[in-house]
Amino acid sequence: MTHLWPSSAMNLCHKAFLFPSNPPFQTAIQLPLTSISPHFNFNSLPKPTFPHATANATNEASMPTMSQILEASRAQKLDLHLKTVGPFFRITARSLGTDAELGRAEGFVRFWVGGKILHLDSIKLRRETLGMEKSIFGLGLFIGAVAIRHGYDSGCKTAQLLAINDSDLYHSKLVRFYSRLGFKAVYEVTGSSLGDVWHMLVWGGVGTRMDASVEELMVKWCTRFKAPHK
Repeated sequence: MTHLWPSSAMNLCHKAFLFPSNPPFQTAIQLPLTSISPHFNFNSLPKPTFPHATANATNEASMPTMSQILEASRAQKLDLHLKTVGPFFRITARSLGTDAELGRAEGFVRFWVGGKILHLDSIKLRRETLGMEKSIFGLGLFIGAVAIRHGYDSGCKTAQLLAINDSDLYHSKLVRFYSRLGFKAVYEVTGSSLGDVWHMLVWGGVGTRMDASVEELMVKWCTRFKAPHK
């Protein structure tokens, strides 16, 4: 399976953002779904340092709430649902017009030394959505926003994923895609060192480990989901 999300043959990372029975995220093209799997994992080498919020109250006020994200998705004819079982979660996106499933994402919240981590296992979007106005970026952003808001509400400070390197072309597109969303590359898993073995077991392949501050993502995306003040 492929995480958080651009071309019909493009896998955005991870193997599966699923439950323990699923392998780690991995990007791979699957029909009729285009796998976009980012791996949000709690295991990491160097951890990026994100600037602390200067005023929690101010930042909280500027962040889109879950209800605002869902309301914005309905305006785009999308019906998003979040289902949780313990630390695991699944997000499904359906068309309000046809009730057809357009995409889904799965992952879990993990405890780690530095605090809770949002581990996004996989995001899969149907090929039909590639030509829609909402686009893979738009649909992926809506699904990702629900995941990130869920992580924030669960106390996660950091979100982690792996942009799997199945080919140079699609890998570079994945890295650019996640960079646009607000993720930063922190480590290259190449399989050339013993230190990469653990990452490969967790992620199910080689690629670019990318991290993001959950709070910063919420602030970055706020204008997309919050109605302007009148």
